[in-house]
Amino acid sequence: MKKPLFALALVAASLSATAQSKEGVSQTTVAPTAPTATPAGYAELLGATITQVMHTGDAAELKTLAAKLERAAAVAPADWLPRYYQAYALLISVFQSQENGDAKDQLLDQAEAALAQARRLKGDESELLTLQAYVYQARLGVSPMLRSMKYSRMVTEAVAQAKALNPNNPRPYLVGANNVYYTPSVFGGGAEAAKPLYEEAKAKYATFRPASPLAPSWGQSQVLGRLKKYDVASQAAK
Repeated sequence: MKKPLFALALVAASLSATAQSKEGVSQTTVAPTAPTATPAGYAELLGATITQVMHTGDAAELKTLAAKLERAAAVAPADWLPRYYQAYALLISVFQSQENGDAKDQLLDQAEAALAQARRLKGDESELLTLQAYVYQARLGVSPMLRSMKYSRMVTEAVAQAKALNPNNPRPYLVGANNVYYTPSVFGGGAEAAKPLYEEAKAKYATFRPASPLAPSWGQSQVLGRLKKYDVASQAAK
């Protein structure tokens, strides 16, 4: 009896709560889910931590949650999901952070290391490539003038690979739309060029069903929020 209780205590210590990221939760491939050989209560506690990540925009809190997810990965070393969400939390913390470029790059280095570990655990490659593309966008944002040519291309390539692996996964469509949205119109980007891409992403989310309760499912609220801004702008122009 002592051993299961100790295991559950370790999970609880690893995943004990704090608060919330700006995204909701959605995936459609046959993705690996949390392994069965995990301590009792692991999936519930991991799910609670993922929910916190998805409902906070606070950079410091996201870093704290990333550390919890790293400890969760130690509790369930065969599960790729804690590493995936660790990378996601670090990535979103960069978008929310007021730190300098070097500090942001260090966080993105940690996110890429977590992604590499998730890849070694045979995680859903379409999802991992999508998150890698998102990391490239964050790298670009650190220094747009110096990095746009290199990283915009890398985003495009990773998004294309993610779509090829799973055309029904809506997240690469979102990341690809963001890449076009923030590309200057002189280079073929801009808001109008991105609008049909956001609409395509919306259609993908409408038919998307997560492979499991813990599988990646973020992004729909971002798409809907962007399209709402188009509608508001259109009404204001009349």
